[in-house]
Amino acid sequence: MTKPGTSLDTKALLELEASCCSHGDTVHYVEPPKIFARCDGSFLYDDDGRSFLDLQMWYSAVNFGYANPRLNAALKRQIDTLPQLACQYLHREKIELAAAVAQRCERTFGAKGRVQFNVGGSQAVEDSLKLVRNASGGKSLVFAFEGGYHGRTLAASAITSSYRYRRRYGHFGDRAQFVPFPYCFRCPYGKKRSDCGLYCVDQFARLFETEYYGVWDAKAGQPEYAAFYVEAIQGTGGYVIPPQDYFPRLKKILDQYGILMVDDEIQMGVCRTGKFWAIEHFGVSPDIVVFGKAITNGLNPISGIWAREALIAPDVFPPGSTHSTFASNTLGTAVALEVMRLVEEEDFETLVKEKGAYFLAGLKELARRHPIIGDVDGLGLALRAEICAADGFTPDKAMVDRMVDEGLKGDLEVGGKRYGLVLDVGGYYKNVLTLAPALTITTEEMDLGLALLDQLIRRCLR
Repeated sequence: MTKPGTSLDTKALLELEASCCSHGDTVHYVEPPKIFARCDGSFLYDDDGRSFLDLQMWYSAVNFGYANPRLNAALKRQIDTLPQLACQYLHREKIELAAAVAQRCERTFGAKGRVQFNVGGSQAVEDSLKLVRNASGGKSLVFAFEGGYHGRTLAASAITSSYRYRRRYGHFGDRAQFVPFPYCFRCPYGKKRSDCGLYCVDQFARLFETEYYGVWDAKAGQPEYAAFYVEAIQGTGGYVIPPQDYFPRLKKILDQYGILMVDDEIQMGVCRTGKFWAIEHFGVSPDIVVFGKAITNGLNPISGIWAREALIAPDVFPPGSTHSTFASNTLGTAVALEVMRLVEEEDFETLVKEKGAYFLAGLKELARRHPIIGDVDGLGLALRAEICAADGFTPDKAMVDRMVDEGLKGDLEVGGKRYGLVLDVGGYYKNVLTLAPALTITTEEMDLGLALLDQLIRRCLR
């Protein structure tokens, strides 16, 4: 038996992991799995001290860099004052954080609303589904996007488009009808961005033309579907960025038929795209916003929802409607409040726009040199590189898998120093490198990332 706290080498740790850890909560992209020892800024480090440039930052949870001194200090201060408190009681940080988020949303969307907290993104999605059901008289059907990802709890996975997350567990209540996302590089309708006229929006509008298309009762003036769950930019689906006019036209249809828009900002919120919320780029105001991840920079997680007053006021959504023991925990709310202060004080909108343009230009130059990069795109520091076969279009998942494996070996060399590269994979065919570097990344680190990607592609092509 291994005593807790015993110092073990990597081989012994992996043997323990293989026999004692459930694989249900781990991906195991590479074998053997990688073990990291510490982190700082844009880098992870293994036990041997090797540097790994991280271009995915914990699925965009660590927007402000690993071990951010200001945010870590906020956590440490809270540990020494009020580290624990049951969520039925109030504390200053919860109230001030809720006010900061609600006031920002009111300024941005022009609507008064309230904020409710939970722990993880999936749980916040579940809370939003309660709001939707409550507001719609109990309707459990919603629209969601092909390629959309909203979590892996039972209800969240029911509105996530990947059947593999549901296959073993059946269906429980909430269900989604999946609508094609405006994925212009792989348009499901075979259209071209230049002349499609947003045909995909017209196809969605068609569902309401007659009761025989199955979602609208014209006599009662009632839709069968209560809400449309959207990601302004698809996350797990491959950082797909829609045309500028898509969401305004979609929102007009939803408003016309009394269907709520629920904006999932869990991965793209908190300045990832340059705006605080990604949906801001498209000039529409959602009814509900779901957030998490980077709101605490990955420290002591907090998630939450903002909703319009009519949906969440105490007389319609009373105390006890939903609850989690750690929902508004003191440590998480303290860090999140510091994140909100940081965002107010620094011009991340300009900073992220400039850095994103620089990194995207570098990716386009890589695509010019390497035809296997079929598509690159980005909004702020949410960037994508779609890896394809020699024809520049056929998805090449095997190549991406090789790149991830090779990147984690830690033996790429730039400027006489060895590095590893941490990449994330997304997309409908799992052939997209979804890049979410720290918003604090430097120009030198972006140049390093581009050099490492170039070397990685050349190695894997050999």
